[in-house]
Amino acid sequence: MKNVEWYLSVCSGNAAGAFFKRQEDLTPGEKQSGIFVDIAVDADTRFQEIDGFGASFTDSSAYLINQKLDAKTKEALLEKLFHPEKGIGLSFTRQPMGSSDFARTIYSFDDMPAGAEDFDLARFSIEHDTKDIIPLLKKARELNPELFIMASPWSPPGWMKTSGSMIGGSLRRECYNAYAEYFVKYIKAYEAEGLAVYAVTPQNEPLYIPGHYPGSGMDAVSQAAFIEQSLGPAFRRNGITAKILCYDHNWDNADYAETVLGSGAAEYTAGTAWHWYGGDASAQSAVREKFPNSEVYFTEGSGGEWIPPVTDAFMTIMVQGIKVINHYGRSFVLWNMALDETNGPVVPGFGRSTCRGLVTVNQATGELTYNLDYYALAHFSRFIRPGARRVFAENKGAVHAAACLNRDGTLVIVAANDDRGSKPVRFTVYGQRFNVELPGKSAGTWVVPPQAGP
Repeated sequence: MKNVEWYLSVCSGNAAGAFFKRQEDLTPGEKQSGIFVDIAVDADTRFQEIDGFGASFTDSSAYLINQKLDAKTKEALLEKLFHPEKGIGLSFTRQPMGSSDFARTIYSFDDMPAGAEDFDLARFSIEHDTKDIIPLLKKARELNPELFIMASPWSPPGWMKTSGSMIGGSLRRECYNAYAEYFVKYIKAYEAEGLAVYAVTPQNEPLYIPGHYPGSGMDAVSQAAFIEQSLGPAFRRNGITAKILCYDHNWDNADYAETVLGSGAAEYTAGTAWHWYGGDASAQSAVREKFPNSEVYFTEGSGGEWIPPVTDAFMTIMVQGIKVINHYGRSFVLWNMALDETNGPVVPGFGRSTCRGLVTVNQATGELTYNLDYYALAHFSRFIRPGARRVFAENKGAVHAAACLNRDGTLVIVAANDDRGSKPVRFTVYGQRFNVELPGKSAGTWVVPPQAGP
């Protein structure tokens, strides 16, 4: 086995000792003595395919990148985000269909005056997205042609809801078919811009109805009915091939996904989308074991002030990302691509945001800062490419590990030592071993070159 590339990030106290630094290549050897945490990797035991890693061009993120950065800085940022060699190779974006909490205004693609309706969707338009979001998605796909785009609504248009507003309420039953056509129009409009939509979810966080930003309640029985009776048939009728993923909420309520996947909606539902704000990633495996033909996607996990930076925040992303992969996740998607110095912009009336983007664009100074989230995501996205297969990797104690085999034969191992003490770790791969000293609160990525032979 040839030398192994090694990239290391070390956290020390509340300051980053070093993020994503290439180390001296490792030389595997048969004879290595000492006491190690032994991690076996079996490239012949294969699991799910990986689609990608990324974040979201929310209205706020797109505005900051497209309008508040000068052309040279914007070009450099997008290259560092999406280029597979010159950057970290992000390959998956999740796009809000209309306004989310991170937007400058509350909007849908078919807004109507109070009391008016538009069941024919004559007023439908994605003009809002053509200003900032679509140009950035086009550039991202130019930099990384393997980019996947999925879409999730925070709310249907207000006129479709019991509240008459994008805030509060739920989708009216008589609007199911119109809302399904809303999805169809969105996907076709994006396709007309040269942007294929890979997957959708019917509703972001359907079990949470915020009172200060767009949201909409949708219980599991209602979602199953919407998919089975309206969304699925509308996609089939219009030749839409985008995957439909159910749920799109936290790990702590697997019953929701099981209800949808166990209903007639399963005919149209490819799998389940998950968030990390409650529960444990093992829920992904629990649902998949009951529905082995369903797919697993992790679609939102934001960094924020509720987790102390830098050490705890960085290690949370690393450990949770490894768990997501090991529990059949085909994607690992954080939240805002960019936010400003006040963690915004946010919709009017939202209040103070505590979320953090991959990068910070300081609107006052024009300064661009790459945050810990960017470097944590890089440990996965820079090396695990779309189409890779997860393979078996042991996890022992505080050392968490995941491994994926790329289509070009490179084997990528991502590991994190969540203990405060240093750990001597020995990896066994292809019958050979290489050992590293993994500092406390650190993470590494190792790239094992393709093996010769059949």
